[in-house]
Formats: sequence, C-alpha cells, structure tokens
Amino acid sequence: MSKQNLRKELINLRKANFVGNGISFIQFERIIKKLNLKKNINFGGYYPINSEIGCLDVLEKLEKKKFKISLPVIKKNNKMDFYAWSFKERLKVNNQGIPQPDTSKKVIPDILIVPLVGFDKNKFRLGYGGGFYDRYILKILNIKKIFTIGFAFSFQEISKIPLNKFDQKLDIILTNKKIVK
Repeated sequence: MSKQNLRKELINLRKANFVGNGISFIQFERIIKKLNLKKNINFGGYYPINSEIGCLDVLEKLEKKKFKISLPVIKKNNKMDFYAWSFKERLKVNNQGIPQPDTSKKVIPDILIVPLVGFDKNKFRLGYGGGFYDRYILKILNIKKIFTIGFAFSFQEISKIPLNKFDQKLDIILTNKKIVK
C-alpha cells in the first residue's frame, strides 16, 4: 500500500476511534524520570489537530514543574522551528489552522514530543506527508542530540511503515496503553 493510501486509511481509523483520553502525565513521567533530567530542559510539543492524541496536559504539567516548553511554528518551504511558549501566553492561528506561539524566541528542544498518523514496532512513524518533523529532527541532529517521543493511540500501530531515505526513527513511542522502546 502506498504511503498516501496508508495515511488516508490511518487518519480515518483515528477519527473513527478517537477518544478524549490521551497520554497521562504518570505514563510520561516514568519516561522522564529514567532520563534523569535537569530543570533547564526544553520540551517541544505540538498543538493537537485532526483527532491527534493530545499532549497539552503533559506540557502544562511540565511547565508547572518548571520545565521550559515550546511549540512548532510552520515556515515557508515546509520548514518548521520551535518557539518558547507558556500557557500564560496567547497563541495565533497559522494559515493551516494550527495554533502556534506568537513570539520570536526560537529554541531547540532537548526532548521532542512528536505527533503521528501511524507507527510500527521499529519506532518509525507516518505523519501527514509534509516531512516537517523528519526534516526538523535531521536538522537538529546535526547540531545536538535530541530525544524524540512519539505520542499515539495504540490502535495506530501497524506491522511496517513504508520508509524513504528521509524518515527518522523515534527514540520511544508512548501510546495510551504501552511504551514502544
């Protein structure tokens, strides 16, 4: 099956099976405790759209625990960067209808929470097809090590994601039912 057809099928599956319960902070905290993090760590998240599993509750709890948080800003030519954000600050809606920070403080997250359409046991993900996250991860890996955590519903797992040379493997995928290490 082509990536495009697989993507369409998985998005429809996600819409049909979407539940409001996402990743609990307790699940996420187990991972970050093992990473032995310092407080100056920056977490990059995302604003969930189109029935993506949410990460805003996790980001809000991280901010309350004095971690820095950031969200992506989509740029021209399918590029993306992350900008500092706080729940006390407003968001603006971009041309794609996605809320993003209204700031000029660009940051490079240390830990990146990544949305996905589908994933496999090898920790490869299928996104919307724009290549935003794969290009961003590759760009940052040329600067520093970044730890990537995919957020998904367990039903988004498939046997094998079709790959191309630009696809980036995630470090962990956390679902509402398990951790793929």
